Amino acid sequence: MKRNITRTAVALLLAASTASSWASVIIHGTRVIFPSSEKEVSVRLSNEGVSPGLVQMWMDAGDISAKPDETKVPFILTPPLFRIEPGKGQTLRVIHTREPLPQDKETIFYLNLLEVPPRPVELEEENANFMQMAFRTRIKVFYRPKALDNQDAYYKGPAQFAWTVVREGSGYALELRNPTPYYFSLINAGLASNVEGGPDIMNSEGGMVAPGGTQKFPLKDLKSMPAGGQKVKFEFLNDYGGAVVGEGTVSK
Repeated sequence: MKRNITRTAVALLLAASTASSWASVIIHGTRVIFPSSEKEVSVRLSNEGVSPGLVQMWMDAGDISAKPDETKVPFILTPPLFRIEPGKGQTLRVIHTREPLPQDKETIFYLNLLEVPPRPVELEEENANFMQMAFRTRIKVFYRPKALDNQDAYYKGPAQFAWTVVREGSGYALELRNPTPYYFSLINAGLASNVEGGPDIMNSEGGMVAPGGTQKFPLKDLKSMPAGGQKVKFEFLNDYGGAVVGEGTVSK
């Protein structure tokens, strides 16, 4: 019995110590933009580790717990399952089935990568207590209608944001209303200090706001309702995953 417990402990410690090296297959990019004018887009992957990996790919429409064979999305991935050798790359084709999607706003989907690493050679073959670990990566896919596939219009979107401060429980939150047809992922958002050199009151957790939707950013350090016109500071991610600084004002 003692021997089995020891083997289990060794397996768990080995799994924990090598977890970062096992999660070796990466997606090039933090998001995918799918223009409606295109029949398919390509996504590059590479194995940055020292061992081969078995990779499964699928998409979902927002349910993170949905199983690959249960998701219903208007896309086909090829190949959906493949082996990738260390130091090698793989191109994934994301093909739109031409099922109609809204043409007046973006639609969001999610691309999933599940990597199953090989069994560590350091473990004894008869060790029945070995714990196999798989690693999942999930990134956003934005389906962008042709009429909206305009970078100037996209970058001008945040200038249309409407900001208000609302009560949130016993505190306050900065509320963003997005009147544009684009999704925006914010890294942070908050109120600039009214005193030169003073501390800003920021929410660093961020969040995503949908077309025509709202999103609240709790401000734990805000003690009273600010006056209208106070300056808002925020950062959002562009199509390439880079941070872009934005500014606004609180509505009266």
